[in-house]
Amino acid sequence: QVQLAESGGGLVQAGGSLRLSCAVSGGIFGLRAMDWYRQAPGKQRDFVAQITNVGSTNYGDSVKGRFTIFRNNAKDAVYLQMNRLKPEDTAVYYCHVIDEEGIGYWGQGTQVTVSS
Repeated sequence: QVQLAESGGGLVQAGGSLRLSCAVSGGIFGLRAMDWYRQAPGKQRDFVAQITNVGSTNYGDSVKGRFTIFRNNAKDAVYLQMNRLKPEDTAVYYCHVIDEEGIGYWGQGTQVTVSS
């Protein structure tokens, strides 16, 4: 059973930083690309960042240069370092993975609130 658990969200002032963590269980972490998405109230869930199993990264345009995704394969964890946060970064942030059969899994999400 694949399970993802996000943590690290909170309230921060604009210009501040947060680091999100996602712990993955179920034995698939090392072979799979991992993603972060976010969803603001009343909006669709948007792509934030991806890291492949070999460490290649990709970012949404709105976070390039401010956010960094990285992973620790020994700990089955993926992280999102968020710097220079803006009020428009306020959202619930979700960790996501797709297994070998094409089944997608989501965590429960962690709330990030950036005050102006």
